[in-house]
Amino acid sequence: MNIKLSLKRPLFYILLPVLLVLAFVGFPPPIAPWPKTKPDQEQSVPADEAGDAL
Repeated sequence: MNIKLSLKRPLFYILLPVLLVLAFVGFPPPIAPWPKTKPDQEQSVPADEAGDAL
């Protein structure tokens, strides 16, 4: 039982849906940007022990 398997035909059928989607949607596919992250809360500097103010 000799079965010759060619990689070209299965690869074509696997990539065909991907190529069809890219043909209709475009390349690169439109993907929404990541949501903005909240900035970290600023850390306050501890006051001097002596109470010096500038």
